[in-house]
Parts: sequence; C-alpha cells; structure tokens
Amino acid sequence: VQLQASGGGLVQAGGSLRLSCAASRSIFSFNAMGWYRQAPGKQRELVATIASGGGTKYQDSLKGRFTISRDMIKKMVYLQMNSLKPEDTGVYYCHAVGPLSDYWGQGTQVTVSS
Repeated sequence: VQLQASGGGLVQAGGSLRLSCAASRSIFSFNAMGWYRQAPGKQRELVATIASGGGTKYQDSLKGRFTISRDMIKKMVYLQMNSLKPEDTGVYYCHAVGPLSDYWGQGTQVTVSS
C-alpha cells in the first residue's frame, strides 16, 4: 500500500491549507486512517484520525481548527487546516492502520510564517 500526501506549502499565520492523502488501493479495509506531524527537533505526534466507522479523533489543541474527512470511493483522506499558527509548522504524514500492519506516506511540508 502506498500513501501519497500532498497539499502542503507556505502559508501566513491565520491562513488555511487542505492536505490530501491518496491511497494506492481501497481504504475500506483500513481500521483507521489519519494524519501525524513532526516539527523540527520534536517527536512525531498525532493530529487526527478517522476510524472505519467514521468516528474522528483529534489532538486536543487542534480541535476546532483542523478537520479530517475522507472519500471512500476516491480512496482519499483529507485534512482541512484553518487558522494556522507558526507552531503548526512541520512535516505532515498520512497514516493507515490495516488488519495486519500499518502504513506511512512520505510526508508533506507545512510552513506557517508569522
């Protein structure tokens, strides 16, 4: 399984970005998909996940600003990020949990300038 993340870029504080994650095969079999991020010098952290049943989970500090969604037919998962802050800067990774293993995308860089 390959996960291709896109949509990152440079944005000013207060702006928005929408990240996309394209899966190479059907996402129906995944237990969950989500987004993680890693800031320079920091550990990778959970941003948001969406379970197979549609339930979502967010890092507490991101609730209200970030929204995860998916399109099962298009095999896509999205992350809408609003009111971006400089501390949101980092590499954002798409992640999928399969029945036997999990998968990571290559990451997309998000840079928020102040």
